Amino acid sequence: MTEPRHPARYWSAQPDGRLRCELCPRFCALRDGQRGMCFVRMREGDQIVLDTYGRSSGFCIDPIEKKPLNHFLPGTSVLSFGTAGCNLACKFCQNYDISTARSVDRASPEALAAAAQRHGCASVAYTYNDPVIFLEYAVDTAAACRAVGVRSVAVTAGYIEPKPREEFFAAMDAANIDLKGFTPEFYRKLTGAEIGPVLDTIAYVAQETTCWLELTTLLIPGENDSPAEIEALSGWVLEQCGADTPLHFTAFTPQHRMPHHAATTLESVLGAREIAKAVGLHHVYVGNVHHEAAQSSYCTGCGQRVIGRDWHAITAWHLDDSGHCRNCGTRFAGVIEGPPGTWGAKRQPIRIGA
Repeated sequence: MTEPRHPARYWSAQPDGRLRCELCPRFCALRDGQRGMCFVRMREGDQIVLDTYGRSSGFCIDPIEKKPLNHFLPGTSVLSFGTAGCNLACKFCQNYDISTARSVDRASPEALAAAAQRHGCASVAYTYNDPVIFLEYAVDTAAACRAVGVRSVAVTAGYIEPKPREEFFAAMDAANIDLKGFTPEFYRKLTGAEIGPVLDTIAYVAQETTCWLELTTLLIPGENDSPAEIEALSGWVLEQCGADTPLHFTAFTPQHRMPHHAATTLESVLGAREIAKAVGLHHVYVGNVHHEAAQSSYCTGCGQRVIGRDWHAITAWHLDDSGHCRNCGTRFAGVIEGPPGTWGAKRQPIRIGA
């Protein structure tokens, strides 16, 4: 079994004797025994280590649509896992119980790759908490997965520095990046972070990598859901990422430090979808609410529904094996490799040995 504390990359020694972590824009400067804001990268003697390498807060087999990824191997299953900690401090965190957990299950990169194969998963997802903070574990697991033909998926807020960003996304086959809002004020007030590095990461993945990209914005009433902000956000995605980049608007459920805030309505996410489509984005979805039409995918050539969805379950499929519309022949944007499997909508917790 790999030792839990693993040498970390991306840090430097400072003139005052501290070691500065250079993985994310927080640049935590640490004395011996101190941990960074993410909690999992810490100074131990004359180095910074990652103490969640090979450890997880749990494993599940999910439909890939749950990540959410609607254009990456749709209809397939994905082995999902996370560790502990986070480098953001979102007051609205929807995974607070996981991101603050103390990881207990253990699995080496090779064990995760083997488990994905054994359970018929097309990919492994680094999710629940932000995988950039366990970069070394995620990158090693992605390498083990590639060796056996399993893909890797990152679900991340994109709060990472340029140099580690290159290594991280080179290891990933697909990513869903949270664009949590579109104003500096929103990020500072509700996430404790800055928006600039997130926008830089999204543009980098869209323009300079082969990693398939989808984006998610959790709409919070009165905070980031004004028509003007949604229009500005959608316009930026169109300009920087392209019209075929899928954008998911998901509904907020009151919890964590915002338990008394109003929940997002179905009408709100549907309205955001219409604004984004009017701006020019081709593939806009809604999540955390039930609406088959707005969860399905449509051909940009003829408008036919090419992938039907009921929550996360595939209900219709009108693409050929190479991903072209059977009605007009237009190529559907994404990574399509044949028709979907037989995965249902229920998640399946599993155990993985080291």
